[in-house]
Amino acid sequence: MRDRLGEHAGLERGDLTGPNPVDRGKKGSKIHLITERTGLPISVGISGANLHDIQALQPLVRGIPRIRSRRGPRRRKPAKLHADKGYDYDYLRRWLRKRGITHRIARKGIESSTRLGRHRWTIERSMAWLADCRRLHRRYERKAEHFLAFTAIACTLICYRRLAK
Repeated sequence: MRDRLGEHAGLERGDLTGPNPVDRGKKGSKIHLITERTGLPISVGISGANLHDIQALQPLVRGIPRIRSRRGPRRRKPAKLHADKGYDYDYLRRWLRKRGITHRIARKGIESSTRLGRHRWTIERSMAWLADCRRLHRRYERKAEHFLAFTAIACTLICYRRLAK
């Protein structure tokens, strides 16, 4: 097997025709998830596998329900949001700042994602808990509403198991 570290990701062995056309129209679904600090799901959504991740951030943040707190009014927004390099866009940073959410998004080509991994492991663990559900591992439903419902049921089961301990 050849070492491909120095090659451009879209080019194949000297072929200068551009990106691989097979990768463009991927079938399937992606699950997008916002969790709180310990990994309990707060907001969940699905999208097509061929859509970019940045299109799902704003609806997920808007979909966070009111959270009861011991003091003061119910919180509608998180205090801080950690995200990976896929969300590194200035307009998303401005949008989060306008909503009063402190963002910690790794910048492409500047920061390594190792420091962000200190906080991202909780979301990766939550995604692994979702992957344990056989119904979500492979999508059998044709309608997106049904798949989203099964995802919401799986998130409910995760919350029940974590809070019942």
